[in-house]
Amino acid sequence: MKQIAALTLALGLAVSPASAQDGEVQEGFNLMEEGARLLMRGLMSEMEPAISELRGSLEDMAPVIGEFAREMGPALTDFLAQVDDFRHYEAPEFLPNGDIILRRKPTAPMWMPQDENGEIDL
Repeated sequence: MKQIAALTLALGLAVSPASAQDGEVQEGFNLMEEGARLLMRGLMSEMEPAISELRGSLEDMAPVIGEFAREMGPALTDFLAQVDDFRHYEAPEFLPNGDIILRRKPTAPMWMPQDENGEIDL
């Protein structure tokens, strides 16, 4: 009987500090959460002028981008139809006369051009 009472007393003492620590841990998490909120608010307030400036720049660029897409869209579509995968090409080489060369990597698989009907040109 004495062993059971001693075991119960020891178990009760062991559980009491654990429940007190739970409260401290929860309070610590609340403080960390509040700190994270304050940090995010500070970052957002510092970033707001840059975001507003970027938004204004993008609004100014919208007509230029639209015009570029109208003029270059068909040419880019044709170009992309002829390139199988950009990972198979080296970085572009810019020549003094303004030409741009895209060289295929030596390790790239053999490229087989296809026409609109899906047929292979030989």
